[in-house]
Amino acid sequence: MDSYIKGNFRRSIFKSDKGYVIGLFKVRETNDESLFDYINQTITFTGYFHELNEDDTYILYGEAVNHPRYGFQFQSNRYERVKPTGKEAIVEFLSSDLFPGIGEKMAKSIAETLGDNALDKILEDDSSLYLVPKLSEIKIKKIVNTLKKYEESYQVISRLMDLGFSMRESLSIYNEYKSNTMKIIDNNIYQISYNLVDIPFLKIDKAAKVLKIEPLDERRIKAFILYVFKKLIYQNGDSFLSKELIINKINEFLEIDYDGYDELLNELETMGYIVIDGNDYYLEEIWQAEANITERLYDMASKPPKKQKKLNDLIMELEKINDINYNDEQKKAIVKALEDNIVIITGGPGTGKTTIIKAITELYQHINKLDYDEFVERIALLAPTGRASKRMSESTSLPASTIHRFLKWNKDNGEFMVNETNKSKVDLVIIDEVSMIDINLFDSLLKGLRRNVKMILVGDYNQLPSVGPGNLLKDLILSDVIDVVKLNHLYRQDENSYITSLAYEIKDGNLSEKFLNTYSDYTFLKCSANHIKNNLIRLCKKVIDKGYDYKKLQILAPMYKGENGIDALNVELQKVFNPASNEKREVKHGNVIFRENDKILQLVNMPEENVFNGDIGVIKYIKLGKSKKEEIYVDFDGNLVKYTPKDFSKIKHGFIISIHKSQGSEFEMVIMPVAHSYRRMLYKKLIYTGVTRAKKKLILIGEPDAFASSVYNNHEYVRNSKLLEKIKYKFEKKI
Repeated sequence: MDSYIKGNFRRSIFKSDKGYVIGLFKVRETNDESLFDYINQTITFTGYFHELNEDDTYILYGEAVNHPRYGFQFQSNRYERVKPTGKEAIVEFLSSDLFPGIGEKMAKSIAETLGDNALDKILEDDSSLYLVPKLSEIKIKKIVNTLKKYEESYQVISRLMDLGFSMRESLSIYNEYKSNTMKIIDNNIYQISYNLVDIPFLKIDKAAKVLKIEPLDERRIKAFILYVFKKLIYQNGDSFLSKELIINKINEFLEIDYDGYDELLNELETMGYIVIDGNDYYLEEIWQAEANITERLYDMASKPPKKQKKLNDLIMELEKINDINYNDEQKKAIVKALEDNIVIITGGPGTGKTTIIKAITELYQHINKLDYDEFVERIALLAPTGRASKRMSESTSLPASTIHRFLKWNKDNGEFMVNETNKSKVDLVIIDEVSMIDINLFDSLLKGLRRNVKMILVGDYNQLPSVGPGNLLKDLILSDVIDVVKLNHLYRQDENSYITSLAYEIKDGNLSEKFLNTYSDYTFLKCSANHIKNNLIRLCKKVIDKGYDYKKLQILAPMYKGENGIDALNVELQKVFNPASNEKREVKHGNVIFRENDKILQLVNMPEENVFNGDIGVIKYIKLGKSKKEEIYVDFDGNLVKYTPKDFSKIKHGFIISIHKSQGSEFEMVIMPVAHSYRRMLYKKLIYTGVTRAKKKLILIGEPDAFASSVYNNHEYVRNSKLLEKIKYKFEKKI
């Protein structure tokens, strides 16, 4: 049974647009022995609430916790408002500010006339108020209307929770529809899925079954079309789909054969949720993103370059100051970046992309005669991940951030606060790891930037594409309408190194026999697939003895399932890197044991906690909360984030992670098993991305012919995208 506290709301400290409240609560009663000391005390509480007022008594259900930042507080997951009963409580309630014009004298008269359950009597039969002496018709109407409105919200939220929605979800639904909520629920509960993207669709469908909606009801089929549409788009990274694929997947999902799809698809277009462009079926926001990106790129690329005087002389001076010699490609990239409105700088590892970013920032500051404070106000260094932005900051000695943080993501309304109506004032934007950026995020970034901004895009399109839809970097490069500087000159650290050379052999699809040799920074340990696990464990023990910790070393693999998959190997590697001990607390979640000092991988974006999908941390400690449930505290490079049991699914062990999750990160040492059992995921772009994560040492372990075959496998999934076509068409019209 949940712990509860009963008492009175005192005041709000914070309240979000979606009803999240941090406030103060006077505790009168509790069922939790650990909270007995707080009876008659005022404590901090948090949770989702429709409205709270000081004249009501509430029961808050949930758990008491010690937040790492805010200290002791009661986290409520649901609440009840206790209806006033008894003459004294009714008098206090009716004479409160909720009922203007009803003083204490009249409130007493109502309580004495109608008794201890006066409020229930009024709600059941408002004519009962006519029994109260000297109560006018106008005041009777005011009391009845106020009481019904006061009662309605709570009854609606309770009904939504009965249908299976959480307090947060119920409140979100009520805030969207207000007094029309039950009308929406009764007419078409699937309407929620169109308006509120944060409510899980399958939960809505489950509630529909409670409401006796038939499986082939058109309201259900139409909502499922949109659900499956979004699922396919974000699963494969496509910008648009074919009608055949959509219909086949819906029939497969619902196990039905339905023949009215054309009409429903047309209705969804009329409603503004999809766009049918010939034979291409888009989500409206993605179609709009392609259009917006095309328009903004045309605007930027059409403006003539601004020539900078004596720029070559300034570059020569910078070479002397930094004791460096830029090659011709790098000089061209620096000049283009400082003169063009938009430029793309692309190249593989070891070609000096980071060096160029540093040069661009230093020269921009000098040319514009900016002091440090002015400079950081006018420039934005951005990357899609926290680790990539940290690398930018370290290399330039300037502030850098994730794109989400720059655009000020608001988790309460699911929107960016920096947008088309509230633009950033920066003049220069440099974005690294652009291959990871999908078209939706890039569209949002462009909306948040002024028209006269200068933009420099840096990335390697030979890496894996973004998780979200589109092929942004590749499409922009192939469009031939934006100046692209390709860095091909390879800087080697020493003659006996091979990591960078291997990366280029993979990129060019021309693997030499050198990949079986041993170098100062590279080794291939040959073994059959059934010996990978044992050899990996032995290797990791040696690596630990040489002083490598979880920050310096990362093991990567292509797949989660199977004997050599990430899930199975993480269990074994936990025993090597962080064995069980009486000195370390642990907690079990499903089949996974989380232990203090475990290496942890973040699986979802949590911008409000400044932690993002792919970030890696370590479990600092595990402790029992006031609710007697374990809490996990993960340290992400000094950022301590708390996870309660409901959040445990947002993290997993990170001793070995997927190559996809490693993108945007670099590690001193990378160990990567390769075997034919990974066959489905062994293709060139994936292997290239894994190899290029290693900075100083790369160890491949497994079957050489499996690795070799992956280098020549170009059969990656080809995404549906029309951005390239639209950009070319826009610029052809200009000509």
